[in-house]
Amino acid sequence: MNPRDSDDDRPGAAAGSSSAATEQQQSLEWRFAQVFGERAAGEDVQEVDIISAIEFDKSGDHLATGDRGGRVVLFERTDVRDEHANRRELERQDVPITRHPEFRYKTEFQSHEPEFDYLKSLEIEEKINKIKWCQTANNALFLLSTNDKTIKYWKVQEKKVKQVSVMALDTSRTVGDGTTSRASTSTSEPPLPNGGCSKKSDSLNSDLLFPPGGYPSLRLPVVTSQDVNLVARCRRVYAHAHDYHINSISNNSDGETFISADDLRINLWNLEINSQSFNIVDVKPTNMEDLTEVITCAEFHPTHCNTLAYSSSKGSIRLIDLRQSALCDNHSKIFEEHEAPGARSFFTEIIASISDVKFSRDGRYLLSRDYMTLKLWDLNMDSGPVSTFQVHEHLRPRLCDLYENDSIFDKFECCLSGDGLHVATGSYG
Repeated sequence: MNPRDSDDDRPGAAAGSSSAATEQQQSLEWRFAQVFGERAAGEDVQEVDIISAIEFDKSGDHLATGDRGGRVVLFERTDVRDEHANRRELERQDVPITRHPEFRYKTEFQSHEPEFDYLKSLEIEEKINKIKWCQTANNALFLLSTNDKTIKYWKVQEKKVKQVSVMALDTSRTVGDGTTSRASTSTSEPPLPNGGCSKKSDSLNSDLLFPPGGYPSLRLPVVTSQDVNLVARCRRVYAHAHDYHINSISNNSDGETFISADDLRINLWNLEINSQSFNIVDVKPTNMEDLTEVITCAEFHPTHCNTLAYSSSKGSIRLIDLRQSALCDNHSKIFEEHEAPGARSFFTEIIASISDVKFSRDGRYLLSRDYMTLKLWDLNMDSGPVSTFQVHEHLRPRLCDLYENDSIFDKFECCLSGDGLHVATGSYG
């Protein structure tokens, strides 16, 4: 999909470009897979192996996935990029024409374990909900991972395994006539009374061999590096800050802070401080019976560290400025599409709930996903979306069936390509 095209001219524009690109670009083979590795037809898939989160880093060179078993698996891009290419060429590599990116397994680690909240009698599963890459430093990778309640900050770094290849003591050497003397504790002198001491110390190990006159030189052990292993270490654990399930985390462009959001609150954290967080958005009413909407997703602006957006179950996106107040009760902008008169039905509010929000890389556009559509918003125009992509319009006649089997509450994510020309989202196979 191309978010810059309108609904009317998008098919025509795509037809001209796709015919020329098809001859050059290798065709992709799309295949549905919930787990890694090849699976035979009818083979059972373990619940813990199902992938629940996936995230590329900003460079596109690393990929992280999380599964329902609490594991995080990292992959590294293997096809070589031209480091001397100009900026335009590097931007074009976001959608390669001659070949597609290839990734190989890098490492994996256990991020979360199942827990039990005894105060609330609540079982907390280990499933990874979200993964976010942080800024790299000193050739180490940093990332955040979260389950329903606990966020963890991980550092993945190469560690060299060192071994002693040459020992210091050489017992094969002989001096003089080829014999060595053994330190011995035996003596012909009579035993000493209490408090007495011998002239020579007999505390040396009797198993050590010493040539007469000692060794002419001291040889130090030689240590060599054998293998390089990737080690994942948990640097921080951010817990006990959310009463409800965490639905999103997002890194700030300042490289020092991040936010975590649940149904009613958004908290601001410092990466180096896990003992406290600051509540910046709170939509919880005094009386829970007055609750009309919940927070579904929150995302920091990619370049403005003071700006973030969060979506709600009523289909609105609010833009807030952290400089206005400590508790951001008021929004600076709100993006919502007003429904046509007489078009409201029982399912209107359910299908309007936004499940995911993403900024474009330059921060100019917002992409949102609800059950039926994918919408592109311009931050400078809050009157309505600049483009709407119909994803599930063919399911509108079946909304009653989808409501009965709870499929209408399914959540789908969305994303934009690095050049901002393409978008992607999920659907039913």
